[in-house]
Amino acid sequence: MFTLNCKGKLLVIEKPVVMGILNVTPDSFYPGSRVWGDLLLDRAQTMLEQGAAILDIGGQSTRPGSLPVDESEELQRVVPAIASVCSHFPDCIVSVDTYYAGVARAAVEAGASIVNDISAGNASANMLSTVAALGVPFVVMHMKGMPGDMQQNPAYEDVCREVLDFFVRKTAECTQAGIHDLILDPGFGFGKTIGHNFEILKNLDLFKILGRPLICGLSRKSTVYRTLGISPEQALNGTTVLNTLSLANGAHILRVHDVLEAVEAIRLFSAYSV
Repeated sequence: MFTLNCKGKLLVIEKPVVMGILNVTPDSFYPGSRVWGDLLLDRAQTMLEQGAAILDIGGQSTRPGSLPVDESEELQRVVPAIASVCSHFPDCIVSVDTYYAGVARAAVEAGASIVNDISAGNASANMLSTVAALGVPFVVMHMKGMPGDMQQNPAYEDVCREVLDFFVRKTAECTQAGIHDLILDPGFGFGKTIGHNFEILKNLDLFKILGRPLICGLSRKSTVYRTLGISPEQALNGTTVLNTLSLANGAHILRVHDVLEAVEAIRLFSAYSV
């Protein structure tokens, strides 16, 4: 069991939970995740009613080959969205998906209570000190390169060992900075081939030795749709299969576009595991 202090709201992970993806972007790889205006609140309400424990709101696409959005543009997208969701659903736990320390600070001030950084603090020099000062949980994700170049022939001698070594270093770095609650994300699809992603998935329980909750984000990604020869729009069933394998191998949080199906997978897996 893990307990995360999300600005006074306790997130208790006794069994796996779901993080629902809300992208206030025009270009995220899966169009169904893009939400604006009233659609944002409608989608947030639906996800919460379907059982999402966390809503993850991001203001720029980090799909392979994407170009970065500058901090001021991301602020304009993310902060009003987070303020609106937190105002309408004051009891919900919101994470902000950003690698800018300034966006993280403004998002938490607007109501977010988790910072989810694909760069694990590497893209913004003062991200770790900012998160420590804010006193919120921090998602540490492994990524080789940045979204613009991460899929240009990523190579590893041993992908699981390198990700584990990265987590060991980053956990120590974050702890030294004063961050108490960490969530580890192996970064499926971020500087990894499909083969690397399956290797990590098969060995997911390796990372449990660090004693931190593990988040898996495989939802509708290329590991699903390229393996099956389909599109992201057709990848829900394949996502559910990989989510189930993630649960079997030790995932604590599923980051998904489709909350209901992930919640049902958890319910069935939990009943099976009794």
